[in-house]
Amino acid sequence: MAHNVRFTMPARELGKTDVVFEVWKDGEKFGTLKVSKGSLVWFPRDTSKGHKIGWTQFDNMMSTYRQVEWR
Repeated sequence: MAHNVRFTMPARELGKTDVVFEVWKDGEKFGTLKVSKGSLVWFPRDTSKGHKIGWTQFDNMMSTYRQVEWR
């Protein structure tokens, strides 16, 4: 099932301002992903506390649990 993803981008190099992706499923907000220079943070719907992962940890996780996709 496809998700709808909305995002906002700052008008400058990624730094202190996060890029925010809103993810929707079946017309309801599924969660929010905030991408920054130092990490990614996933906020499930209806929560104010996120799940944070650094870029090196994210790379390790994706290498371990990967499904190959070609560009």
